[in-house]
Amino acid sequence: MKAAVIPEVNAAWRIEDVPTPEPGPGEVLVRVHASGICFNDVLATRGIIPFPPFSPAIAGHEAVGEVVQAGAGVVSHDAGDRVGVPWIQGTCGRCDYCVQNRPLSGHAAFACPAPRMTGITVPGGHAEYVVAPAASAVMLPDGLDYELAAPVLCAGYTAWGALSKAAPKPYERVAVLGIGGLGHLALQFAAAAGHETIAVTRSPDKHAAVRELGADLIVADGEQLEAAGGADVIVVTAPSSAAASEAMRGLRPGGRIVMAGIDGLAPFSIAPDMARPFFALDQQVLGATHEGPGVLREALSIVASGKVTPRVEVYDNARVADAFDRVAKGEVRFRAVVTY
Repeated sequence: MKAAVIPEVNAAWRIEDVPTPEPGPGEVLVRVHASGICFNDVLATRGIIPFPPFSPAIAGHEAVGEVVQAGAGVVSHDAGDRVGVPWIQGTCGRCDYCVQNRPLSGHAAFACPAPRMTGITVPGGHAEYVVAPAASAVMLPDGLDYELAAPVLCAGYTAWGALSKAAPKPYERVAVLGIGGLGHLALQFAAAAGHETIAVTRSPDKHAAVRELGADLIVADGEQLEAAGGADVIVVTAPSSAAASEAMRGLRPGGRIVMAGIDGLAPFSIAPDMARPFFALDQQVLGATHEGPGVLREALSIVASGKVTPRVEVYDNARVADAFDRVAKGEVRFRAVVTY
């Protein structure tokens, strides 16, 4: 099969012929039709998060396609089923996290000592075929194009999970910090849920698109957010801990800031401010990632309904290196999807 292979840390992706995998017991073989490039793929390629330990190194955790073969014992999926393969495929089943029957969510990547992670610990979806446990392969809604479904497997999953974690009330204001592959979906989800929605971005060239995505107001930073009356929920999708810390200036009393972006270089901190002490404002700092299969199904359903639409740049797999470079440079508006 054709696959996008990363030869070594910091090397350019390239298409190679590699052996087609075979499904084992309880697994399905998925013919990949589309796979999104996540910024985590950039971090892995650069070695900032662990480089894939398997060879050939195939990244990607936003793969969608159709089941072509089911392994022994699989009764939940048949050939022809349209599915997505999420980031977390399984866990060890033995640690404290697992024996407490926690959901198969992104938290397992950090809480379980031996999670099975697509494109991180096992070969990913930037290939013509990928194998996954049938239990983790989520059905796609009828009529949802593969190119639009792919970004939901991570970006949409995380965006809707972050908003769900914050649980904004109908009358509360929601701000989204960082309008990129993840943030443009968080903005749409918040607007679709009926919230007054504020985009926080320092990129004037995005303003027209941001308004089309449903923003009621656009500000550049936490200072401007505070001057505009603040927000009850701030969803942080930018990979910058410093920007998240500064944005807290605009968090209202009783508000929640949800960390959904990954800064691979710097920790998040709450800046000391004696005029507005954090402990006295009833505020919360929350972490969100993939919040469980139910949240993913909700996100896919919302996108299938047309209330939220990923903005994608679609690339043939022969141009996968170009697509990766544009993602790494922050030039994609707003998600790169590669077809196989």
